[in-house]
Amino acid sequence: MAEFTPTVPARVLPSVTVRDLPEPPRSTWRVIGPGLVGAGVGLASGEFIIWPYIASQVGLVFIWGAAVGIITQWFLNMEIERYTLATGETALTGFSRMWKHWGIVFVLMTLASNLWPGWVTTSATMVTYLTGSGAGSVRWIAIGMLVVIALGLTLAPVIYTALERVIFVKIALVITLAVVAVLFAINAETWVELGKGLTVNAQFPSELGYAVLMGAIAYAGAGGGQNLCQSNWIRDKGFGMGQYVPRLVSPVTGEEEAAASTGYQFAPTKENLARWRQWWRFANIEQGATFALVSFLTIALMSMLAYSTVHGRPGLKDNISFLQVEGQVLQDVVGPWFGVLFWVIGALALFASAMGIVDYTSRLASDTIKTVYLRERPVSVNRVYFIVVWAMAVLGIVILLLGFDQPLILLVFSACFAAVMMFVYSILLIILNRRSLPEAIKVRSYRLGALVWSVLFFGTLTVLVVTQQAQKLFGG
Repeated sequence: MAEFTPTVPARVLPSVTVRDLPEPPRSTWRVIGPGLVGAGVGLASGEFIIWPYIASQVGLVFIWGAAVGIITQWFLNMEIERYTLATGETALTGFSRMWKHWGIVFVLMTLASNLWPGWVTTSATMVTYLTGSGAGSVRWIAIGMLVVIALGLTLAPVIYTALERVIFVKIALVITLAVVAVLFAINAETWVELGKGLTVNAQFPSELGYAVLMGAIAYAGAGGGQNLCQSNWIRDKGFGMGQYVPRLVSPVTGEEEAAASTGYQFAPTKENLARWRQWWRFANIEQGATFALVSFLTIALMSMLAYSTVHGRPGLKDNISFLQVEGQVLQDVVGPWFGVLFWVIGALALFASAMGIVDYTSRLASDTIKTVYLRERPVSVNRVYFIVVWAMAVLGIVILLLGFDQPLILLVFSACFAAVMMFVYSILLIILNRRSLPEAIKVRSYRLGALVWSVLFFGTLTVLVVTQQAQKLFGG
């Protein structure tokens, strides 16, 4: 083959280096993990609150929506991974090659969605259900959690490894809860209703509101900036060309390596394309068997648990207080021990999600800042990550100490940002994976159709959510 000219654009950032694609691993078990991390971080308010709340109100007639949302996100995640497998760069770096500031736009929207410490106060609130302490203690528990999260993420020698272990423990706990629920709390009628909800009795219960239902579909599994971080997680795990990029480590306890700020590309030779097919097949299976399957099973089982215990109960709220009611009902129906187990696992699971949210927000920010804006500066991406993690923790602590409630405007922005982000980066992924990759590995066929569907779905959701929230803010 003639000398290969990289297809990745070099107008904004330097050109990539041409190298052969590394051999796929002989033992695939060694590189399973990013999909589970994605599922584990995503198992937060959606799985514990939104979907069980929907089940408590209308039964399991809408569970098909979770399947649609997760399948859509599986396709999205794979197109995010495609670029990283082929170049070792994150999707945000790829977007920044098309326009310098795309990366920072997504980072700022992700920060705006996650900066307010609501993601850690939910875990702290569940702790109060266990201890019996009043709502006033939530603030201090949440502050302690923020400090633990920041220490855990910045003192671990290899940050991804630490996060992966936390998420693996979380998933094991959630599976334990699910098994116990199947044995003691979920009745036979619920299994029948689940089957009907996926087939003959599938409905779109519009009485709950179109924005609520479409939002639940959109954020089943992950959503917003979290999907983009699949790039960072598979790179740190050593997928594809990511093997050439040093992992994110603690600047305190880790061993920093000199790293190029841009990535690599392989020539489409017969040998490289054979390796690519193996990597691509493995990456698809890993995402399907971990992210997609774990996310759907968790949503289904938590929804079934809610249906078996509190379906039809009046006055249930679609916020964290819903879990207190569900735990109390479980104590009455099954036994005091099960209600306690439910709250313990819920608190730990939400804490692990909070840790993952800080990690992925900080990863997206540090990678973009270093690669695009500090490329020639001596500061490492590890140190930028350290600063962003502690900035998020300190700002969260200040907000909690000042006693502010989450303002309406931030709730509005959070609801809008995730939908807008997914709509825009669905379009950008089509452009990136069509124009920046060699003909043999670019997105095409039904996968291109899935991205078009994603654009249409998240575009519709964006219009619905922005219109609804604008009416709440400005009246009408």
